Amino acid sequence: MSQQPERRNAEGPAADSLESEDRAEGSRRDRRRARRAARRARRRALPWWRRAVPTWRMVVGALLTLLLLGLAGFVTLYLIVPVPDPNTRAVAQSNVYYYADGTTELARTGTVNRQDVPIRQIPLDTQHAVVSAEDRSFYRNKGVDLRGMARAAWNTATGKGTQGGSTITQQYVKNYYLTQDQTLSRKVKELFIALKVDQRQSKDEILQGYLNTSYFGRNAYGVQTAAKAYYGVDVSRLTVGQGAYLAALLQAPSAFDVKTATPVNRDRALARWNYVLDGMVSLGFLDPAARAATSFPEPVDPQPVTGLGGQAGYLVEIAESYLTGNDVLDAATLKAGGWRITTTFDKARQDAFVQAVRDELTSELDPAARPGTDTDVRVSGASVEPGTGRLVAAYGGPDYARQQYNDALRQDNQVGSTFKPFDLAAGLEGGRTQDGRPITTQTVYDGSTRRPVTGGPTAYAPPNEDDVDYGSVTLRYAMVKSVNSVYAQEGVDAGLARVRDTAVRLGLPATTPGMDPANTSMTLGTATPSAVDLAAAYAALANHGQAYAPRAVLRLERSSGYADLPELPAPTAREAVGRGTADAVTDVLQDVIAPGGTGARALGLRRPAAGKTGTTDSNRSAWFAGYTPELATVVGLFRENPLTHAKESLAGTAGYGRINGGAFPTQIWTAYMTAALRGTPVRQFDLRPGRGNTQPTGAASATATPTASAPAGPSGTPTSGESPGRTPVATLSPSRLPSRSPSGTQSGSGSPTATGPAVPPSRSPSPGAGEGTSRAPSPAAGRELPDAAEARAPGSPSGPPPTPQR
Repeated sequence: MSQQPERRNAEGPAADSLESEDRAEGSRRDRRRARRAARRARRRALPWWRRAVPTWRMVVGALLTLLLLGLAGFVTLYLIVPVPDPNTRAVAQSNVYYYADGTTELARTGTVNRQDVPIRQIPLDTQHAVVSAEDRSFYRNKGVDLRGMARAAWNTATGKGTQGGSTITQQYVKNYYLTQDQTLSRKVKELFIALKVDQRQSKDEILQGYLNTSYFGRNAYGVQTAAKAYYGVDVSRLTVGQGAYLAALLQAPSAFDVKTATPVNRDRALARWNYVLDGMVSLGFLDPAARAATSFPEPVDPQPVTGLGGQAGYLVEIAESYLTGNDVLDAATLKAGGWRITTTFDKARQDAFVQAVRDELTSELDPAARPGTDTDVRVSGASVEPGTGRLVAAYGGPDYARQQYNDALRQDNQVGSTFKPFDLAAGLEGGRTQDGRPITTQTVYDGSTRRPVTGGPTAYAPPNEDDVDYGSVTLRYAMVKSVNSVYAQEGVDAGLARVRDTAVRLGLPATTPGMDPANTSMTLGTATPSAVDLAAAYAALANHGQAYAPRAVLRLERSSGYADLPELPAPTAREAVGRGTADAVTDVLQDVIAPGGTGARALGLRRPAAGKTGTTDSNRSAWFAGYTPELATVVGLFRENPLTHAKESLAGTAGYGRINGGAFPTQIWTAYMTAALRGTPVRQFDLRPGRGNTQPTGAASATATPTASAPAGPSGTPTSGESPGRTPVATLSPSRLPSRSPSGTQSGSGSPTATGPAVPPSRSPSPGAGEGTSRAPSPAAGRELPDAAEARAPGSPSGPPPTPQR
């Protein structure tokens, strides 16, 4: 016992101190345990219902635990919830097509009627109106507004109406990244994505996205289409009152459309509009005086969305074909939408084309009375500016909503004699007859019907229309009368490969079916180019041999977020044929539009014009291609079985036994061109034809005496001095080219004056009227053939009835 004190004393004061602390700590633990035990004892002594009420310690502990768990969950969700890619519908936009003026809307395509615009194009007043209407704390909050959410929940709970507490950022996230589903998971995602978006994007970017994705009613997604739908203006031109009304619509787009709303909803819409303006004043966005002066801007009546009905679908298809065919855009990029496309189409001229078809053809058809001939009649057409290549009008069918196949682009109708100018141009570009003479417009050929072609790759002996024998005629006269036997031989003399190459250089695609130099018949128009391509080729002749590729788009624009716009092909002229050649062809084609020419009905234009008719075998298509100095237009007519797509004869259409290029196609062409050029100055052709193409180069003489048998000699009697396979070549005594006036009169030294009718008969073609309208009078022996064809006007008392020429 005596050793214990000695050991403590040996350890010293430090050991005593630690021992004291241990005792004190143990004492405190004991006391705490005792207190807890006492509390438990007291609580057990309480009645059961009192024990069910938690103590303040329990409440505080639970709250702290929940707070910590909530904070941990919030941080976890913030980290794991990603900002997703935009949903498909949010980025879907319309492609908006405009006429050439850049303001008149042609059509919209796409499943969502939306056109995104950058924030800089949206008036500041409209931006502020939307902030006032939807989120007055927008410029201060961090993407969410907890007080606003709590206030909305309270108002909903207390019966003040269902209200949303979502900020503009949250609504933008819902529109752009998520869906409209009313689920808890979507709301949670919306909250966290909104916080992240607010950190990553500026307020202007968020507001721009919100305004471009919000629905405003009238099938208008985004503020640009809403401005068009309600006020018919571009968003940049919205007034303060108009912007405030669009902002008011966001709460209830359909109910607040004052043009269709019930009286109660109209009052609510006006109240909402006033609420928006008052908010702009309270936020400092609008001066009170300006607010007081603002009156409600009545929107326009609801209009149907500009769709693809009528001609719109055909024109859009032509524009899209131009963009994809020239590798400006691929089909997928174009389909994605968001493009503003200004086309080359002139609305007035487009409307004139449609009206011309209705007036000159459709009004003459009676499918009920003539179901076997007046049904399935179709028209293709195109109109091109010679000096620019702009496609200013086209006719693809009666209505894209009923017939979606675009006849202006199809390549399955033979063009017949409208191909003969290419034969002539190829010959003038260095071709020679088989006895070595240079080919000019005055070169004389044997126009006997069914005369076998010499030197062709395949046997060919084409008949002239109605088997008429024309005797020895110049290429000029043969063009005026569309003599098949002459141009079949001339094309072979020029060289079929050269003919094909000339047609391609002028504008027909090299892939055009029916242009095979291995077939002699190519010379008479077995080719099947589209109306657009044929019009472009004729435009090159009008432009003195300078060809432009036809173009259908002037400008291509994109909404914000697309920095590098693809470039459109630059309009570039290329020399297809020499000017002397092109002008010589034009000079000849002017004689086609003359009282004795197959295109006589085009005299109704009362302007200098050149052109060529065309009719194919079995009367399965009929064409007129013509031009003035400022416009080239092609009109094609055909019938097609809508089920089998087999071509049907035009014979009997509108009650006439035969339809050729000089009938309905020429009448449509004349009516359209008259309207298209109305109010513009009358322009003369500035022609500089190559040497030898207007004046004879030798002393030999020849005549042009069509008969029903053998070729006629100078005296008008049949001759037998030339074998059928020989191509006769002769030149004529000099004579001056007749001068032409817009009215169609011709005069000149050495040629008679022929005055055509002021206006050719309209919509009353006699059976077969048009090509080959009359025979030329038989010249006396030794008489020289004038430079321009001598022919009677349609309806001359002598000669056979008018017949078409293939």
